[in-house]
Amino acid sequence: MTLLEDWRVRAYGQGTTEKEKEKLWKDYFAVEKGIYEKLLADVTKVEQGTVSGLAEKYGTDLQTMTGFLDGINDSLKTANPIETMDADTEVSLEIDPEKLYYNMVEAKATWLYGLPEWDAILSPERRKELYRQQKASGTVRKPHKIGRNDPCPCGSGKKYKYCCGRNV
Repeated sequence: MTLLEDWRVRAYGQGTTEKEKEKLWKDYFAVEKGIYEKLLADVTKVEQGTVSGLAEKYGTDLQTMTGFLDGINDSLKTANPIETMDADTEVSLEIDPEKLYYNMVEAKATWLYGLPEWDAILSPERRKELYRQQKASGTVRKPHKIGRNDPCPCGSGKKYKYCCGRNV
């Protein structure tokens, strides 16, 4: 079983009780916040190393680091091979700040996109714009429906029901 499969079974699997999952996620979110605070302190620095090395550096276990790498992978400039990685796999954390902020908003992770470290990375206007973009991306907008008695959109001047609406 790969590290990622092991993490997913632990975090989402059937073998754990709801209480165990709740504790796991509570602990995970605390560790995740700490790692992000350190990474966002200097986004120009690209963090690199093995999965086990990064886990040791950030004071966490291998499974939690795997979960973190799974979560951040879509926000990196170059994705890591998370599906096949093991403890000795070399990974790189070259963050795309705008993508990361957008994905944090999408995950509804207020404890992450509200971190004070963002003040030095993105302007308040840019953060507000990214927030709006993400929220708008989930909104489904239906196109205007043509009514039977509306003018036909083909431009004939007839009512829709007597023109193109007959063919429907």
